[in-house]
Amino acid sequence: MKVLITGGAGYIGSTIAACCTDNGITPVILDDYSKGLREFARPYANYEGDIADTTLIRRILSEHPDIDAVIHCAAKIVVPESVSAPLAYYENNVAKSITLLRELSALGVRRFILSSTASMYEAGDDYMVDESAAIAPQSPYSASKWMLERILRDFAATGNMNVIALRYFNPIGADPAMRSGLQDPKPTHALGKMIEAYQSEGVFTVTGIDWPTRDGSGLRDYVHVWDLARAHVAALQNFDKVIASSAIDGFDIINLGTGTGTTVFELVDAFKDATGKPLDVQTAPPRLGDVAGCATLTAKAERLLDWRAELSIADGVKDSLKWAEKLPSILAREQANATAKDR
Repeated sequence: MKVLITGGAGYIGSTIAACCTDNGITPVILDDYSKGLREFARPYANYEGDIADTTLIRRILSEHPDIDAVIHCAAKIVVPESVSAPLAYYENNVAKSITLLRELSALGVRRFILSSTASMYEAGDDYMVDESAAIAPQSPYSASKWMLERILRDFAATGNMNVIALRYFNPIGADPAMRSGLQDPKPTHALGKMIEAYQSEGVFTVTGIDWPTRDGSGLRDYVHVWDLARAHVAALQNFDKVIASSAIDGFDIINLGTGTGTTVFELVDAFKDATGKPLDVQTAPPRLGDVAGCATLTAKAERLLDWRAELSIADGVKDSLKWAEKLPSILAREQANATAKDR
């Protein structure tokens, strides 16, 4: 089997590519390198360019006519940026994806997996969501993913494409073999801030401790990026079975997560378990825009993909720390190669 991975030089896409290789699936990478690293794409057949470049898409499919499916990871994903520049998000995540779909369909591709988001859900009373939960996007980013899903559902109904959308929240960790990981040396999510506090011997701040969760801190669904990669591979391997069992013609949605979620205080405990050293923690009121959060139920993924998260939150912390030590040398090499190319 051969698969085209858009955004395959990014954090999640590159991890999926490595997992594909480990499972006998040949990845082909398309990335514009606005965020992805060339080093992540180098082990595979790779192409630089935009997902809406129809000439490039035709070239890729002509050079790899045996591509069986597409995993679509390419997207803008920064929530605050989406609020300040919504048109850029709708153009990139929706409009360009339509152009990609039209070209793929014309070239005979019939299997499409969208790497989507669970941030479009409205949390229920117990802060857990399944695939039938209400949709209430809170940012242009999550709205753009929901819009694309709706377009994919309508397109699938024509019989021209079969689609699986995989929804998940917060990836952490890195490829356990350290082939790739998060490209940002200073991530702003909670685990990134913990790593920063750990490395600088500073203080980590838990913002909001009066939420109606099991310990008062915010609830998030942190899932190891390798488990997410395994789920995308499982979706490839079980694609036709999933589509055949779907209640919607040619289209299905599957949530990925831990099934329980992790509170911020539980993440602090996992960090201690991973490092053997407690963090210095302080608390503060919630920031503007903070929410209690929610996590996904995963019965459908277990039933259709025979998938469940296997790596612990502590595993995610350990791999994130290990990757953080390796990243500076990778970024330096990436910069050196870019400089040499420009000469």
